[in-house]
Amino acid sequence: MEEDTESATVALAKAGDEEAFRQIVVRYAPAVFRLAYRLTGSAEEADDVVQETFLRAWKAIGRFEERSRVSSWLFRIATNHVLDTKRARTREARSEALGEDLVDSLPSKQAGPDRAAEGAEVSRRVAAAMRLLSTPERAAFVLRHCEGRPISEIAAALGIRDGAAKNAIFRAVAKLREELSPLVRVTP
Repeated sequence: MEEDTESATVALAKAGDEEAFRQIVVRYAPAVFRLAYRLTGSAEEADDVVQETFLRAWKAIGRFEERSRVSSWLFRIATNHVLDTKRARTREARSEALGEDLVDSLPSKQAGPDRAAEGAEVSRRVAAAMRLLSTPERAAFVLRHCEGRPISEIAAALGIRDGAAKNAIFRAVAKLREELSPLVRVTP
């Protein structure tokens, strides 16, 4: 959706045009789902987050200020919903963290059971490392390194300043690097 078209669609949605809002949903639902899945680790929970995000967006579309992009606004709604949900849970009921899909998406250079076992171990370690990140760090990391979003959009999505978004990404990378350093083989 081009910027001019997006602005017109948002204006129509603000005026109560359900078809215009449906266009926004069709355009952004996959990206909101990817973010929600990476934050929750569950397709079922991600579906719930997407549904709640667009329900909240529809209710608040009249208050949307077009200073930010629609995607940033939706990412913020989704991230806030995930944060609210996690805060409401007890420590024992925390959701599984992400990570398996980061490693599973890498192509295999070797075939065989050894490579499969090694891949499973790497996936387990990445998932464990991702669990060490706070939800804002995980969200910032996912938005930057999985979704390729610019710092300004990450900051808008998380409701923080650009510097704080950069810091959250830096902390996430540092924690992951430290936790995953034993997996890196140094060859002479």
